[in-house]
Amino acid sequence: MSPTSHSVDSARTPVEMWFDPVCPWAWMTSRWLMAVEEVRPVDVTWSVMSLSVLNEGRDLPADYRALMDAAWAPVRVIMAARAAHGDGVVKPLYDALGERIHHQQRKDYDAVMAEALAEVGLPADLAAAGSSDAGDEALRASHQRAIDLVGDDVGTPVIAVEGVAFFGPVVSPSPRGEAAGRLWDGCVLVAGTDGFFELKRTRTRGPIFDQED
Repeated sequence: MSPTSHSVDSARTPVEMWFDPVCPWAWMTSRWLMAVEEVRPVDVTWSVMSLSVLNEGRDLPADYRALMDAAWAPVRVIMAARAAHGDGVVKPLYDALGERIHHQQRKDYDAVMAEALAEVGLPADLAAAGSSDAGDEALRASHQRAIDLVGDDVGTPVIAVEGVAFFGPVVSPSPRGEAAGRLWDGCVLVAGTDGFFELKRTRTRGPIFDQED
């Protein structure tokens, strides 16, 4: 590495994003954050939170309860892969899962997890973690780190940068290029404003997935 590239790298800002692999809005935000990395000096660490944990004990419609019951498996598999193979496998495995869950709209999580593990070159037996609560202590701890930053009245995703954390942004489609950078600048600005808590309007469209993601 040259001295020049080292000085550039040392100036980059660490960012952490928490996601649940089954959440389409977190997927949209993750694609945006990848675009931000290309136009702003940020390096993203990818961590998990869990909609299943978030919704424990809540009175939910039957269809959403079924989704939450099924959602344990993918996030447990990511946590098991991370424990066995390190932080570096989290993002590739998330990408492989998300391609199938969100772009291909597949609901058979057993098949999705098996294919995603194979794509990333991870052992097939990690899929067994999806039906086990053995790693839930670590999962809950990762989830709680996000909740401690933003409170328990939000969902996924959560982003933290330089002592500032926020839920979202919820955006569709994901901005690219300098538009992604401008949205980043705005999010960091408002989230870092003392006493600022919320900007919101009614969603008028669902996730628009870019097949090139």
